[in-house]
Amino acid sequence: MTGGGVGVVRDLRALGSVTRLLILSGFAFNLGFFLVLPYLAEHLGGALGLAAWLVGLVLGLRTFSQQGLFVVGGALTDRYGARRVMLAGCALRIAGFGWLGFAHSTWSVIGSVLLVGFAAALYAPALETEIARQAVRHEQTDKVARTRTLGLFLMGGQAGALIGPIAGTALLAGGFRAACLAGAVVFAVILVALHRLLPAPEPRTAPEPVTPSTSARSGVGELLRNRRFLALCLAYGSYLLAYNQLYLALPMELERTTGSQVALGWMLALSSLMVVLGQLPLSGRVAGAMSHAAAVRWGLLLITGAFTAAGALPPLAGGLLPSLVFVVLLTVGQMLVIPGVRAWLPDLADDRRLGLYTGALSSVSGVVVLLGSAPTGALLDTGGGLSWFALAAVPLIGLSLVPRHRD
Repeated sequence: MTGGGVGVVRDLRALGSVTRLLILSGFAFNLGFFLVLPYLAEHLGGALGLAAWLVGLVLGLRTFSQQGLFVVGGALTDRYGARRVMLAGCALRIAGFGWLGFAHSTWSVIGSVLLVGFAAALYAPALETEIARQAVRHEQTDKVARTRTLGLFLMGGQAGALIGPIAGTALLAGGFRAACLAGAVVFAVILVALHRLLPAPEPRTAPEPVTPSTSARSGVGELLRNRRFLALCLAYGSYLLAYNQLYLALPMELERTTGSQVALGWMLALSSLMVVLGQLPLSGRVAGAMSHAAAVRWGLLLITGAFTAAGALPPLAGGLLPSLVFVVLLTVGQMLVIPGVRAWLPDLADDRRLGLYTGALSSVSGVVVLLGSAPTGALLDTGGGLSWFALAAVPLIGLSLVPRHRD
């Protein structure tokens, strides 16, 4: 399969209607998200006049209500099925964006933002669980490598992340409320499409001989005893902490080497564009060449190289060279790590618990990011190339934690 537009269309056709719908849902989810959220801080601090600390609190609460509660969405997915949880997430996101567009008081803003975040905590784990199941099914029945299916899913999400801020900028001409309502419309379209086109799960042949609470407790206990999964969570957390430096270390580096952050938007757009254009051909090459564990290790090694290069390279090309190399290597590493981890996850979890494991992966790694953000920020305050070399230890530690692959 080729990596061009024709190859993408051919791949989508080969995967069937359900998987195509899930990939398009991932695209639309990010499109609706990035129509609004990149401009939330400016709206809160500018139009609503909230203090900077309060803006930070609101943004932090949104992140917690989303990333921190992924494990809840995953557990509900196992209990009620991906379709129901995704529909509930869409409905809550529509309500949240509509509320946010009309929110003026501090408590109203906080309530709407929490609702927006919790909606994603329902929707995203359910979507990721179902696309992982479909990827395994295609691998078994159609001989399509699961990393290729998951690569298409990642590519679709990044396309939404690339287009969303551009569309959001245009919509902001009509005010922040217009962007919020447009985001709500996007999720309304997803809701209708999923309700009409996503098949309901097949009924279970026999009821489980345990109560839901007992089942949930046993699932969590099983998860906590799964050392290989927990090691993968920590390794993935090191990747997320490293990737977050696109939004923390990179702006500081551009300010240091060029005197401004003008190039930041272009750098972030380059990262998204690389995923959109390069994910499918890279996934195709990796699928038959290495195991999921090897893909994760190589990705973390490239990310380690990204930080090392940023600290070692001279500030050529107007001071942009270190930042440019950092973005390119970090993005290629991302294109290996994410599909590798997502493709590996079904092999580490009982299929009945796949939602719980999918949500726990995001929640545990989110805790790693939360705990590591303040120390990395303090490290960056020291400035200079030494901070980049020290940050290279983050993905390197993750590399050492990746468990061995088992067939």
